Amino acid sequence: MNLGLEGKVVIVTGGSKGIGLACARAFLMEGGRVAIASRSPENLETALRNLASPAQELIAVPCDLTGRAAAKAMLEEVEQRLGPADVLVNSAGAAKRYLPEDLSAESWHAAMDAKYFTYIHAMDAALPAMAKRGKGAVVNIIGMGGKVATPIHLPGGAANSALMLATVGLANVYGPKGVRVNAINPGATMTERLREALKLEAKTHGLSEGEVLAQRQAKVPLKRYAAPEDVANLALFLASDKASYITGAIVPMDGGSNPVL
Repeated sequence: MNLGLEGKVVIVTGGSKGIGLACARAFLMEGGRVAIASRSPENLETALRNLASPAQELIAVPCDLTGRAAAKAMLEEVEQRLGPADVLVNSAGAAKRYLPEDLSAESWHAAMDAKYFTYIHAMDAALPAMAKRGKGAVVNIIGMGGKVATPIHLPGGAANSALMLATVGLANVYGPKGVRVNAINPGATMTERLREALKLEAKTHGLSEGEVLAQRQAKVPLKRYAAPEDVANLALFLASDKASYITGAIVPMDGGSNPVL
């Protein structure tokens, strides 16, 4: 299927690792011109080597999206080097997990800064320009923690819930201006962060990482965790004209683990 993404300028925040990196690779394979943003210049350099595309097709922009001004500067740099952004994929930021007894006001503020405002600042920078041109697509990668509360991820889950509301609200506002805004809710996905969690659980329970992974995946109706590429494939579709009548959608990708609306 030709998704019509060739030549599109795509910004992927959090594009140096995990799901963001998989999204960047997928858009490059579709012929997109991709900018990846991350706080870490070192991670960006590694990502550029892994993606190995010509400079006119792939650039890296170091950027801390917890700052509003930094998000605007990032967008301006992308426009100067690649052109106006057609697609924004938000995959930056991860909220720290806390035991319930360790929660404080600072925990909640930190989670909003790390996850919620990184997405909001990027959208605030990109959406007005998209609206002015009368076209554009935003895909927000938002964890299932916004729908299913877990005791050690309450601040991060609250940030995810707020992002889902912002997604559907902005879709309603910007739809008449030709801009679509959608979100993906991945469940457990085989990223570096998940592998670190598996390693810790294995050490705690005296098991191998393979045993822990097998136990966890057995509980998933589809009997496996998602690969980052699974999420990237859906991001491609939602960003493409094949999804031209889809906006304000929150699409779960947890293999059926959480049977909730």
